[in-house]
Amino acid sequence: MTAPFFLDCDTGIDDAMAIGWLVASPGVDLVGVSTVSGNLDAAGGARNTLDLLALLGRPDVPVSVGAHDFLDHAYSGGAPEVHGVNGVGEVRLPRAAAEPTGLSGAQAVVEAARAHAGELRLLAIGPFTNIALALELEPRLPELVKEFTVMGGAAMAPGNVSALAEANVANDPLAAHRVFTAGFNLTMIGLDVTMRHVFEESHRQRLLAVGTPGAVAIAQMLEFYFAFYAQRFGRPCAVLHDPLAAAVATGDVELAVAPTVPVVVDHTDGPARGQTIADLRDLYQGFPHTYPGGTRVALEIPGDFAGTLLDRLSTL
Repeated sequence: MTAPFFLDCDTGIDDAMAIGWLVASPGVDLVGVSTVSGNLDAAGGARNTLDLLALLGRPDVPVSVGAHDFLDHAYSGGAPEVHGVNGVGEVRLPRAAAEPTGLSGAQAVVEAARAHAGELRLLAIGPFTNIALALELEPRLPELVKEFTVMGGAAMAPGNVSALAEANVANDPLAAHRVFTAGFNLTMIGLDVTMRHVFEESHRQRLLAVGTPGAVAIAQMLEFYFAFYAQRFGRPCAVLHDPLAAAVATGDVELAVAPTVPVVVDHTDGPARGQTIADLRDLYQGFPHTYPGGTRVALEIPGDFAGTLLDRLSTL
């Protein structure tokens, strides 16, 4: 049995790994993708997504270009120091024949949710602008989506673009706030767990040795990503933000500690802008309570996810 999945992303390097995970997962029916500005602009992200999907043997997956600008401010450039100017580490993917659909990202999300009402698994691994706009188009979206997994935020960990803020949330805090408080069956895979799971150079070399076009392309992208994280970790490696969220969404990775608690986002203009504020006051009781309408916040994920990811991507 397969489940319908819809991906909202800003296809940089770890997004490419997440796409690889979804394509290689037998229980996933990837029914569509929308792109948003983040690692690069939304149009460039769509081009990367189309080209990568074709390389992975899935040129049939429809891709829609979503929001270029954020809800309350304009897009002002991506993260070329992390992902390269083209978003995929300056790797040149063969250009796919497919072009983006005529739908906006928000429209594509809504159409997928209506077509697979009560069954759709939504995965967002970029800024949340498209999802916030989709909520304006379809206020019943939280009821239509069965499960919603996001890569974003930090509950107890420090931020990665400010002292408190994680990049996807920080790009559009207002959109993130609306998403976190909309009533979705929501799971947050944030920096509390993603910063603890790392792809090493030995993993990259083994992926490169697989020799298939998709595996080689992702391994080549990672060389650029590794150079950025070498500044943080003191060695070439890469944090597995987006593929870890994808693996939780597909049910392949379990959460060891993940309380369901209220989460709001600071969308003011102060020093805490972009902070995900999770109510973790039950920490001292081992999180015995589940709050209705809360967000499941991942705090601990056991095991060797890097090895699991390598095995999955090696099947591409």
